[in-house]
Amino acid sequence: SRKEAQPFQARLVQWAGEKLQTLSITSEDQQLSWLESLKDQPAQVRTVERKQRQRHPAAPFTTSTLQQESVRKLGFTTDRTMKMAQQLYEGIDIGSGAVGLISYMRTDSVQLSQEALTDIRNHIQTNFAAEFLPGKPVFYANKSKNAQEAHEAIRPTSIARTPESLREHLAPDQFRLYEMIWKRTVASQMTSAQFDTVSVDISVGTQALFRATGQTMTFAGFIVVYREDVDEAPAAHTEGDETDRRLPPLEEGEMLPVERLWGEQHHTQPPPRYTEASLVKALEEFGIGRPSTYASIISTLIQREYVTLDKKRFMPTDVGEVVNRFLTEHFARYVDYDFTARLEDQLDQISEGQLDWIPVLDQFWKDFSAQLEEKSSVSRAEITQELLEEVCPKCGKPLTVRLGKRGKFVGCSGYPDCDFTRNREGTPSLEAPTSVGMDPESQRPILLMNGPYGPYVQLGESGEAGKKPKRVSLPKGLLPAQVTPDIALKLIQLPRTLGIHPVTEKPVIVNIGRFGPYIQNDTDFRSIPKTDSLFEITLERATAILAEPKSPARAATSGGLLRTLGEHPKDHQPIELFTGKYGPYVKHGKLNVTVPADMAVDQLTLDDALDLIAAKLANAPDKPEPPPVNGNVLTIPSKATPRPSKVAPGNKKPRSSSPSSSQGPGNPRGTRMRKSSPRKTPV
Repeated sequence: SRKEAQPFQARLVQWAGEKLQTLSITSEDQQLSWLESLKDQPAQVRTVERKQRQRHPAAPFTTSTLQQESVRKLGFTTDRTMKMAQQLYEGIDIGSGAVGLISYMRTDSVQLSQEALTDIRNHIQTNFAAEFLPGKPVFYANKSKNAQEAHEAIRPTSIARTPESLREHLAPDQFRLYEMIWKRTVASQMTSAQFDTVSVDISVGTQALFRATGQTMTFAGFIVVYREDVDEAPAAHTEGDETDRRLPPLEEGEMLPVERLWGEQHHTQPPPRYTEASLVKALEEFGIGRPSTYASIISTLIQREYVTLDKKRFMPTDVGEVVNRFLTEHFARYVDYDFTARLEDQLDQISEGQLDWIPVLDQFWKDFSAQLEEKSSVSRAEITQELLEEVCPKCGKPLTVRLGKRGKFVGCSGYPDCDFTRNREGTPSLEAPTSVGMDPESQRPILLMNGPYGPYVQLGESGEAGKKPKRVSLPKGLLPAQVTPDIALKLIQLPRTLGIHPVTEKPVIVNIGRFGPYIQNDTDFRSIPKTDSLFEITLERATAILAEPKSPARAATSGGLLRTLGEHPKDHQPIELFTGKYGPYVKHGKLNVTVPADMAVDQLTLDDALDLIAAKLANAPDKPEPPPVNGNVLTIPSKATPRPSKVAPGNKKPRSSSPSSSQGPGNPRGTRMRKSSPRKTPV
């Protein structure tokens, strides 16, 4: 609909007096029929409901919420988060010695000390308008199961140490984590955000009722400092929704023009797979583990290859599925969600002196050891094999799903007498090499094989001519069943030279690497877009891709020289912009200067680089005075350890008693070095 040239959308919520449910519209024909019946029908505002809504700030960080927010906001893993937090807690040199910047980071408490509350409120009062400071401190209730609250929430040790004041002393990751902790702590003691919301019901014809909703933030409150992230996009008008969606002024009974009516098909999605953040949240909700163990639980699952991360979401591996099935079938009690929580409760009671630890452990071990004894006869085949309702085409025996080194595959139950195998998709298994063609140049077979990192083609048998055979991985999206003799030959002929670049006069090469197909021209590497074919790309197209500018993010991860900024006005040496392992930096001679995170790399000028170099030299410590030189002999202080002479064992020369090898006066343990020696090698 459109009001005063301001369009807005409304959704169907009621039809013929009945509330619309998920499956109220069961087919496209029904949807089209309803749309047809609403054509040219008048639209009228039925009701307008206005409300005010508040959004309250989140509590200060616990270990769990710190890990969740770090995954969402910063892209850190839980393990990386805890390592950074440990460094901030143990102490960072900020110019006056090492100082602990945050409180203890393994905690389940959301409470702050009275001293911290006073400091935070004073900071808000000094730096923000009066309406941003609540009348009294804000206190939070702990929603976590089995919360011990032995320590206060994670917070800066001093609110006066703002993130910007520490930027030069912190590594980029440390800075980002500290900034997030500082902002969350300050925001937790600020006033709530205020929203005006409006809900409008619009009738179209006599059958349909549509609803439009809007909201406007009237007071930002804590949001001026910190916004909490979520895994999934919030639904309209939920506590996590901060988006302004304005509606025009509407009055009940008002007639509205309808601009367009349309329908959308919606597929019900299964519950999303866990991210690191949502898994930590689930562990906390079920009472599994402690703040100190969340990161190690997740890292153990990954290290043992029970799960993999795909687009930041956990996917169970074949090994993980087998382990899960074995444990749920044979040790159901110990993988029950409530078991760990109950055991944690008992351990809490033991630590508080309410329960004796010996009977608890005695009962646990008695039951567990008995079950271990009972399950010791379970065979590996029983755990890892699943019987299929199919027979082997080779020998007629039943087929089973089995677990191999590279995951699950279908094999004959008559193994080792019958060696038939195939993968679960129905195509032949790659457990054994398969010949897919012949190389006309070398007259050797091209074999299709599988390895730890996926399928690949290999030229000739392993061990031929005493050298490693050539191997090329299959590009992503190419299935083993799709590898024809022509494709196999094209793969084995990689890398392929397309021609000479017209500008650099260097070869333009296409190949497959760790991250997929790419183009190379000298030191410039570019991924081949998905819309282009690795086997059909031309020199002209490759040159065009190479001519496209690299985005700053892409350039920052590729490494090497980004560009030359110019010459230094004093020594006329080049000043160059590089990217390295720790981010972009400026290079002048032997001096490297990190580019600050708040400085745009693509907009960096020669003047900016000169300022960075001057600041680095101004802050550099003075060089110590060189040791005194007596004649042609340089005397090393007694703490220095002389380099041992390179004399073969058994041929050690006797110590000379000549004056030239004696200790000099005033230097009873000195080591003599020739003044002319550029490396000051001991004589």
